[in-house]
Amino acid sequence: MRRVLAAMLRCIPDAWLDWADDACEAFRKQFWVGFAWGLGFGLGVCLVLVGLASLARAESIPANALRHRAELTRCARYAFGLSAPVATLAAQVHQESRWRENAVSPVGARGLAQFMPATSAWIAGMVPELADNAPFNPGWALRGLATYDKWLWDRVAARDDCQRMAMTLASYNGGLGWVQRDKGLAKQQGADPLVWFGQVERFNAGRTEAALRENRGYPRRILGTLEPLYIRAGWGQGVCHVAAAQ
Repeated sequence: MRRVLAAMLRCIPDAWLDWADDACEAFRKQFWVGFAWGLGFGLGVCLVLVGLASLARAESIPANALRHRAELTRCARYAFGLSAPVATLAAQVHQESRWRENAVSPVGARGLAQFMPATSAWIAGMVPELADNAPFNPGWALRGLATYDKWLWDRVAARDDCQRMAMTLASYNGGLGWVQRDKGLAKQQGADPLVWFGQVERFNAGRTEAALRENRGYPRRILGTLEPLYIRAGWGQGVCHVAAAQ
């Protein structure tokens, strides 16, 4: 069979063979150009889809938040006074539950404010108006969050209100005792115990790595990312960012 094919090929004029070579080369070029174009087009589509997905995941205020805006404002002002940082507390609720009244975390934190059972029981015993201990009730949860924040705020000393709120939030997330121990360690090591960002936050008095990572990220996300979001949306003042004059 091979001899027959060879004989047949010898009968084909050289011009035809040259034309066939040129045609094959052109086909190869077109194939790779088409392949590269198709690959580039596919990658472009993927990048567009990734970009759209990123935009979809970009921070936005959940629609459910608007249902609780007036109540949060009342609770914040009750605890902090008329100049209460409503945008900051709104950012905290966003971080805790994304405004889902029935949220339950894997470790058992409950409601809008994500109180652990022991914490909600402690708040119920501390505040007569919250004696019913109802963390799934939005009004109870928001009043409890604002009250607990103010209780922590009164027990931390800081260089300014922004640093003080960062320590308050870190205490809400991981416990006041841990923050006080971190402040003490920072002072021992020559850092400023009155400044959270870049100072106290660098020190760990004994938490696990996972707990420390969560705790340090908590005030940074609330004050650095979410607070400005709520200020821009007209939720009032923040602690680390100031709303533009209306």
